[in-house]
Amino acid sequence: MAQHDSAQPTIYATVRADLTGVLDVDGVKHNVTGTDDADVRTQIFSQVTGRARMAGRPVLLVTDDALGQGRLNVHPDGKVEAVGDFVYNEKNDTTPSRIVTAPPAGPSHVADTPAAAPSALISPPPATTRAAIKGAAEPVVTSELRAARASFLVQETPQEPASRGWRGMLSRAGIQVAPSAEEMAERADVHAVSQHWAGPRTISIVNGKGGANKTPSTAILAAVFARYGGSGVLAWDNNETRGTLGWRTEQGGHDATVQDLLPQTNRLLSPGAQSSDLAHYVHHQTGDKYDVLRSNPIVLSAEQKITRAEFDSLHQVASKYFRLVFVDSGNDESAERWQQMIERTNQLVIATTALDESAEAGALLLEALAQRDERSAQLAANAVVIVSQSEKTGSGAQAIADSFAVLARRAVTIPYDDALHGGKLRYDALAPATKRAWLAAAAAVAEGL
Repeated sequence: MAQHDSAQPTIYATVRADLTGVLDVDGVKHNVTGTDDADVRTQIFSQVTGRARMAGRPVLLVTDDALGQGRLNVHPDGKVEAVGDFVYNEKNDTTPSRIVTAPPAGPSHVADTPAAAPSALISPPPATTRAAIKGAAEPVVTSELRAARASFLVQETPQEPASRGWRGMLSRAGIQVAPSAEEMAERADVHAVSQHWAGPRTISIVNGKGGANKTPSTAILAAVFARYGGSGVLAWDNNETRGTLGWRTEQGGHDATVQDLLPQTNRLLSPGAQSSDLAHYVHHQTGDKYDVLRSNPIVLSAEQKITRAEFDSLHQVASKYFRLVFVDSGNDESAERWQQMIERTNQLVIATTALDESAEAGALLLEALAQRDERSAQLAANAVVIVSQSEKTGSGAQAIADSFAVLARRAVTIPYDDALHGGKLRYDALAPATKRAWLAAAAAVAEGL
């Protein structure tokens, strides 16, 4: 690791969470603005490299961001070296040690993996087994021998180096730095939502009160699972009282709704039906990679009621063509389609805003399901509660989430984001912090599948 020359030029760089940065050169501050976090850091390195060329020698770059502080030697040719240890901010550190250093040059190794003694890898077989082998005319492989020998096929998956922040910049410069605790947590959430489960799964998003954020929760959860896990994800508006999922999502080349699909269920369940046939009835989201089955919000609810049997026919089609079905429910918990939805649900999600009446409606629903029957009680106990901060200057989402701890398996919070309030719901329109929160929410849902 490089040593610091106290006489060399020093530049201070700060990266903020709002995609801006500040360079302090000899006390003069220069603002940096980028399209994303990586762009801000790239611009900073470009300017610091230019200063190194002007000085004709390496420049010391002292970095500061949300995760901690680091010191880097930046050479005129763009080469980067770490100076000393990276110091994590205490509020962001989840490991016992506050100091993380880059691994030394030389043979590759896996961090935090103790070296096993040779005897732990391949121990000698018991004496009785050796004696049996010695007296045998042909080689003998016993179950004891097989158990004693370490398999050549068992290998640890090497940890990928950091890809975010200053540590990511160092990794791209050839200095292998372990990812931060935050990056490791994000990788774990991505892995959770990228899985494919054996058989279809139905996730129902519910709350008996209107305006509880059910529709945005349905759309964004579907987007997260489709973007990370691939195709085969459906968002279904199971609402007979003016459901707006169709208004908040992209429309395909037709205006079909659930009422158009219902007469075709037998044909679509027949052996000769093809997956492309369903494109006549669902609306593909070209950016977020999931499909939407719309309700008709301009028709009176009396004209689009669906019985339990009809819901099951629709659900059979959805389960045949999609691996994950996210159901945006209505507010009428007495409706047959709502009751049958609960019967077909694998994972329940309570959507609520940070308003007391919305949260109370969600809590009352969980309590009612807990008393309904054994299966409904299991759904309630395994539920995930998503509390969205619905007001720009509001607060209280975390307090509400904490209050759900006695009723549900997990409760997560989503920060306020203008992109969730009005207009089409698109994952790419969300702020980075909002995307991270929804990824964590989706991972909590995946735990129950």
